[in-house]
Amino acid sequence: MKLFELAMRMRRWTAVGIASLTAAGSVASAGAAQVIKLTTLAPKDHSFHRSLLKMGQTWRQISGGQVDLIVYPGGIQGGEAAMVDRMNINQVQAAMLTAVGLAEIEPDVSGLQNMPMMFRDFAEVDYVQSELRPRLEKQMRAKGYVVLFWADTGWVRFFSRSPAVRPDDFRRLKMFTWAGHSAQVDIMKESGFRPVPLETSDILVSLQNGLIDAVPNTPFYALYTQIYSVAPHMLEIAWAPLVGATVITSRAWDRIPAAWQPEFQKAAAAAGQEIRAAGRAEGDQAVRTMKEKWGLKVHAMTPEIEAEWRQLAEGIYPKIRGAIVPVEIFDEVQRKLATYRAERAGSP
Repeated sequence: MKLFELAMRMRRWTAVGIASLTAAGSVASAGAAQVIKLTTLAPKDHSFHRSLLKMGQTWRQISGGQVDLIVYPGGIQGGEAAMVDRMNINQVQAAMLTAVGLAEIEPDVSGLQNMPMMFRDFAEVDYVQSELRPRLEKQMRAKGYVVLFWADTGWVRFFSRSPAVRPDDFRRLKMFTWAGHSAQVDIMKESGFRPVPLETSDILVSLQNGLIDAVPNTPFYALYTQIYSVAPHMLEIAWAPLVGATVITSRAWDRIPAAWQPEFQKAAAAAGQEIRAAGRAEGDQAVRTMKEKWGLKVHAMTPEIEAEWRQLAEGIYPKIRGAIVPVEIFDEVQRKLATYRAERAGSP
């Protein structure tokens, strides 16, 4: 064992102390180890999956083997709505979800992701997330969920089977959209697009058989699921950050002895930091890999093309406000961004 790892382990056990050992005894006396099943769309053996496994190993060490985290990657437990349903009936106890899945629990989370081209850079994303997290976590807790960590995986880009750059190019294509979100489908149709609601697990086969022609997604996911093989064109648009969080049901979290919970949260926060850093870095690396090895054609955003997309996005904000993103949170995001941009503009 490396000295650093040994030191970290000793520090964790010292921090937990006698109270942890007492708690371990109480759990052990109650019977078998507590098993927590966590499901995610993250591909098996991807860095996100490895970060979750690492978190689980740390939990097991802290608890002396009394808490066992089992991770189900690759969407094998179904799409995100199904994951939430499984948590509600205790088939699984935790999930790493995007804002789409989190909004099944708390609609206000949609304000972090479902406002296209609202955020100009990651600094704005980080600021708004940090401002809204306490409120969102309190609301999630009230609905029976504890947020272990927040993360994002970079910008959503547009991948297509044929070259497409302008909004009108994509209006001619059949575009993937998340299943179960009729308001989004209606808004896309009203804006002249041709949405096809599907589960994420159906994206690749639907591109292969022509059911869809284009899909908004992150580059890392396009690489790991081989979307690039049938959708070899990518528009380098910063449509929205793919934001998410890993949550655990309150009933499962509250079974963990209170003495262990702070150390569990530290391990979760470390996993979240790893996933955020990896998601942003791997997005750029995934684009380079797809270009160099498989001939992905990247279409850059010119100021003229960006202006067309921004006009489209801003034009549908009134439709998103209230229908997809609750009114109060939509307005709050805009206010916080305005404040942040004014402060940045005024700083030396």
